Amino acid sequence: MSNTFDVMIIGGGAAATSAALTCLNRGKTVGVVANKAETSNLYKAEWVTNYPGLPAMNGAEMTAIFRRQLEESQAVLIEGRALSVMPMGQSFGVAVGNDYFMCKAVILAAGITREKLYPGEAEYLGRGVSYCATCDGMLYRGKTVAVVGAGEEAKLDADFLKGIGCTVLRFEKNGRYEIRGESKADTLVFAGEEHRVDCVFIIKDTVSVTKLVPGLEYVQGGVAVDRHMATNVPGVFAAGDCTGKPFQLAKAVGEGNVAALSACDYIASLG
Repeated sequence: MSNTFDVMIIGGGAAATSAALTCLNRGKTVGVVANKAETSNLYKAEWVTNYPGLPAMNGAEMTAIFRRQLEESQAVLIEGRALSVMPMGQSFGVAVGNDYFMCKAVILAAGITREKLYPGEAEYLGRGVSYCATCDGMLYRGKTVAVVGAGEEAKLDADFLKGIGCTVLRFEKNGRYEIRGESKADTLVFAGEEHRVDCVFIIKDTVSVTKLVPGLEYVQGGVAVDRHMATNVPGVFAAGDCTGKPFQLAKAVGEGNVAALSACDYIASLG
């Protein structure tokens, strides 16, 4: 699998599928970073009755249609969590788990992350809080770490950390966690108990789009875009629910198409 694309799309739903197909039609190479289809908000919809051209169906059925279109296209589907998007002049570096990809333009189509951040999570990110054990685990080899998360990835990350000599405290239950520290995180609080740790690994299905791109502007809870779906960061475009309300399928598909056309124009402008 190539690690270099013209366009990388973060997300695997309606907006991402629309953007990917349009970019491919314009002759671009496309990488799509997506979690399993079952994790999307659309998948959980009981009934979708207002999408033109398709009969009424439930969200799982419609999600399957979009995912099949992606899989049967020339796009490269990269299953995993995008951890960061770093501008590098006229290109971008995109970290996905412990893999790294390069591209000329990025389209954010990751939907919305409804899960609230834990107190201290944002403040200590990169200073004792991490979203990826395989990326940062070696920094804490032989030390005491916490792994917060109940999914398969959390279990694998905990096993990896144990394998490199860490003492791992596992937290699989939902609840209120708090991260404390001074210059860096050193304490995880859960159910009234304090646990001294050197790092807290928080394993979620997605990393909030607000954490992906340095300096990205937001308005009313969504990524700020113009009519071309361009953000304030040159070469970064956004589409779908992450740009704000209304959270509608037709709007997501249309924005994905516009974002793709704008990304192709941006790449052409690079010369």
